[in-house]
Amino acid sequence: MSGNRTAGLPRQDQPLVTAAEWFAGGQRIWYDPGSARVLTEQEAAATPGTLRVFERVAAAGQDPDAVWLTMLPGFPDGSYGWTQVDRMLGDLGPRLYVEPVGQGDSDKPRDYPYSTVERADLVEALWRHHDVRRTVVVTFDYTSLALLEVLRRQLERTASRDIASDTARPVIAAALMVNGGLFADAHTHPWQGTPLLRTSLGALAMRGWQRSPRAFGTGWKRARVYSRDYHPAPAELAELWSAISRRDGAAFAHNAAGFVAEHRRHARRWDLAAIARELDGAVALYVGGSEEDPYEHRQIAATRERVPGAQVLTFPGGHLTTSEHPDRLAAAIREVAARHGVGTPSRCP
Repeated sequence: MSGNRTAGLPRQDQPLVTAAEWFAGGQRIWYDPGSARVLTEQEAAATPGTLRVFERVAAAGQDPDAVWLTMLPGFPDGSYGWTQVDRMLGDLGPRLYVEPVGQGDSDKPRDYPYSTVERADLVEALWRHHDVRRTVVVTFDYTSLALLEVLRRQLERTASRDIASDTARPVIAAALMVNGGLFADAHTHPWQGTPLLRTSLGALAMRGWQRSPRAFGTGWKRARVYSRDYHPAPAELAELWSAISRRDGAAFAHNAAGFVAEHRRHARRWDLAAIARELDGAVALYVGGSEEDPYEHRQIAATRERVPGAQVLTFPGGHLTTSEHPDRLAAAIREVAARHGVGTPSRCP
């Protein structure tokens, strides 16, 4: 794989994976956000404030030392956004799809501190639960911030020589961050997107989304998540609505839409250039994006300028590469996964 090139494979049209099919392939497990631990049913019964979170795991248990592929989802479609990519990945080895609190088939508590920090807590908790020792991480959209938080924690543990704590966490061999926020000064979210969702009008619109697939379809298309040439079929919109509104989930789009402002408050902590300098090559960094993406297109140019060691992949289309070009995205993921040993016994860097 060479840097600064366009990733590509011919588009492979296949039947749509429904939301019901996707969620049927995973499970809801008990999780305590207070201690950031996955719990047994007995532990959950004795622990106030526990939640159930959805996860989808493939090929676990084949080899306890195998390198995992961790897939972190976008906003607000959650893990269902990976469906069309997932079926094109083939048998890569153990694969974990994380569903943050508030999305998909995870619980959606009303009074909950939705944040990048709690999403990073969940990722680390699931790694411990599955005894993940080494992993390649792929993020889409806003979960790039959760990964940056995880990497920052890794650097802090190394600096403090907290060896005992560090051995309980997996080695991150590589990270592919697609259409996500990497620099706080490079966000370009259109008003119809997250800025509107954060307002009281956005909260009202989300109640409309919850009640009406038609209202959702209209609002979703106005949010400019697709390129001008891509027109989602009614069936695709219907399944997205089913995934996003699951368990009264449309309200999450309002409750968690402040992640851009959160990034700006923590600009130094979650700055890819600063993290890359401190990692000094310990984690292979790949950044994917589209110059047609109205949300994060400036991140690509910023990465080329500020993180010359990162490999940049460009994709055609708008923000939702997962919908418009899942084959091209799957090809890039497969190549990164193969390069860094996903599915093979882990080894020291």
